[in-house]
Amino acid sequence: MMIKTQGLTLHYGGSQILHGIDFAARAGEVTCIMGTNGVGKTSFLKALAGTHIRSAGTVELDGENLGKLRPQDMAQRGLAVVPQGRMIFPLLTVKENLETAFALLPKPDHKIPQEIYDLFPVLKDMTARRGGDLSGGQQQQLAIARAMIMRPKVLLLDEPTEGIQPNIIQQIGRVIEYLKGKGDMAIILVEQYFDFAYNLADQFYVLRRGAVAKSGSRSDFSREDLRAEVSV
Repeated sequence: MMIKTQGLTLHYGGSQILHGIDFAARAGEVTCIMGTNGVGKTSFLKALAGTHIRSAGTVELDGENLGKLRPQDMAQRGLAVVPQGRMIFPLLTVKENLETAFALLPKPDHKIPQEIYDLFPVLKDMTARRGGDLSGGQQQQLAIARAMIMRPKVLLLDEPTEGIQPNIIQQIGRVIEYLKGKGDMAIILVEQYFDFAYNLADQFYVLRRGAVAKSGSRSDFSREDLRAEVSV
């Protein structure tokens, strides 16, 4: 399974944000998008997910051109987003937040898999607590768990470590490794925390001014060279 873009271009009003992005991410791998602030990383994820309609270019999933689908249609095709800021529902309980993912599943599958609570034990303990009462790290775990329930083909993670305490960052890293090991999901990671990204990723795309400046596999970059690329 692969998701691929060719020539993906994005404008906000009269400003061009992305310039002809060619990109590919495969199932069983973590593909990391890196770069300094403001280079278009989050905009690229939004263009992939359909929340910002691209100006030009194509998005293909398993060789099928997806056209310019709405976000809900992209979700139906298998894209799940864990957005920057987490975007959980603060007045719903943890259980109710998780159940919002059922909208994409057939009725017989409207249950929270035990796997979720095995990976995120805190959610089991806080199932009746409101989402807005959770810490930032707990909300991030909830957001990732909610996306997992959708059984995505492609998981988009936007800055999952932002504002999170170190022990939760380690746990999120273990969950990403677990999902990668299952081999049935392409994981696309936007991440500023260099060591976290470098240790997880199989492929790297470095963006600069809305375009791909460098790309390649981990073996194509030394840690020092890649750090230099994303620090410019």
